[in-house]
Amino acid sequence: MDKQRPFERRRPVRGPAYTLADFKEKYGLDCSTAEDLFIRFGPSSIELDLLMSAKRRAPSFNDLTKDMPPR
Repeated sequence: MDKQRPFERRRPVRGPAYTLADFKEKYGLDCSTAEDLFIRFGPSSIELDLLMSAKRRAPSFNDLTKDMPPR
């Protein structure tokens, strides 16, 4: 994941932008898959979340529970 392929954004970014590391962690993806999707669809959190929803990939359990207070 050290080498990030450059990409040129063709559309404006919708919503807050993910970093590659944040996107990879949120969906529990391996490095190559996360980088490929990030390059193809850009950093837009809205577009990437829609894409992952269409692929029926839910955010990782850690991401879903990060805002919950500890018991």
